[in-house]
Amino acid sequence: MGESAYDVVIVGAGPTGLLLAGDLAAAGVRVAVLEKRREESNLTRAFGVHARTLEQFDARGLADQLIATGKALGRLRLFGSVTVSLASLPSRYPFLLITPQYHVERLLLERAVAGGAELVRGARVTRIEPGRDEVRVTVDHGGDVHTFTGRYVVGADGRHSTVRDQLGLDFPGQSVLRSLILADVRVTESPPEVLTVLGNQHGFCLIVPFGDGWYRIMARDPNWEPPDDVPVTIEEAAALVRRVAGTDYGMHSPRWMSRFHSDERQANSYRRGRVLLAGDAAHVHSPAGGMGMNTGLQDAANLGWKLAAVLNGRAGDSLLDTYEAERHPVGRMVLRTSGGLIRAAILRPSLARTARNGIFRAAIAVRPLGDQLRMRLSGIGVRYPASPGSHSLVGQRAPDLAAQDGGRLYTALRGGEFVLVDPGPERPGYEHLVTLRPAEQTTPMLVRPDGYVAWAGAIGPDLDRALPAWGAARMAS
Repeated sequence: MGESAYDVVIVGAGPTGLLLAGDLAAAGVRVAVLEKRREESNLTRAFGVHARTLEQFDARGLADQLIATGKALGRLRLFGSVTVSLASLPSRYPFLLITPQYHVERLLLERAVAGGAELVRGARVTRIEPGRDEVRVTVDHGGDVHTFTGRYVVGADGRHSTVRDQLGLDFPGQSVLRSLILADVRVTESPPEVLTVLGNQHGFCLIVPFGDGWYRIMARDPNWEPPDDVPVTIEEAAALVRRVAGTDYGMHSPRWMSRFHSDERQANSYRRGRVLLAGDAAHVHSPAGGMGMNTGLQDAANLGWKLAAVLNGRAGDSLLDTYEAERHPVGRMVLRTSGGLIRAAILRPSLARTARNGIFRAAIAVRPLGDQLRMRLSGIGVRYPASPGSHSLVGQRAPDLAAQDGGRLYTALRGGEFVLVDPGPERPGYEHLVTLRPAEQTTPMLVRPDGYVAWAGAIGPDLDRALPAWGAARMAS
């Protein structure tokens, strides 16, 4: 039996685990990523990258590369004739990027490995043993037993998380959709929309392109819900799409087909001592709104800089408690939002669907309600709790402010440090802190590495207290 020691061991090399690994490696943290798959897969679950996630990729210098792999969608169809425009989002990215998950994983994997993260494939975790100062992870690696130790362990290993199960953490919830069909196919007739979402009394279907001639079909027949292990045939999938869409677009040559059920579940806790959960290991929900992968990536963006601050001695372990305090309510909100959308989408009676369409269109047309929905779906509207008496900006997403030198806030964040937006005169510097001089007058603010406001107000003693509290910086000697 061999043994390897790291600062952080991440279980799961999906988007969540890889973003976290890249952030930690960039901060000088020794990190290993354990993945049970032996090879990269071109199969994918997620296709939509929302505006807030693109902002996180921008803060890592990856947004332009990712956008080049897909197509921008300025209007998102929810169901029936109900759509929500994303064009008014206060972001550089007022759209939904349609691109397969494997493009996201590829960019994040390249960044993580280039930064020094170690990826171990074919590593099946069999046991988690939390200790006072470290966590032992036992792995079956091709028949050989190996132990990885980490000062912290993060379970980013999906809905069937071994890490969560080993800790005995509850994952309460329910199934909301049974016997969903997934099929990757070729077509002889391209669907007219980048993202096709259709439904009627016969069921619903979603069709999205991979961009290389292949299409993902997701469909459900409410009158036929066999168990997940019943094989899917191309004939079954095509017949269902014809009943819903009026055509099967000439589906043929399937390379992969499966049947699954969609759950709404959330772990009661995201942390137990030195072990934390992120992504689908912490929360799963329906595909409505395309928020799943995005929520996991935001988990990673929130957690990475906090782990780095603790491990690098800038902050105490209690900083990690803010991870659950901030992200658990977001996970709950996503479950409620996607759950409401999917329940509306699967209505069967014609009169009910007509009433649903009218009610939703009228609600979205009301500016506050429409804005709330688009801000929730995109992630732009996420706000974290702030201490009583804090400035109103604290906890909000920081806008991408322009700088006097021609730069902007999200490029300043690419070093993984806090950024002090300071419109005032030159002041003594701070260690581990980037200063941005805004091009226009604005409230001084301290922006966290994940792009949220940690402090705002008049620069002085309050800022000096906030810096060490967040593990941000200290006055230069």
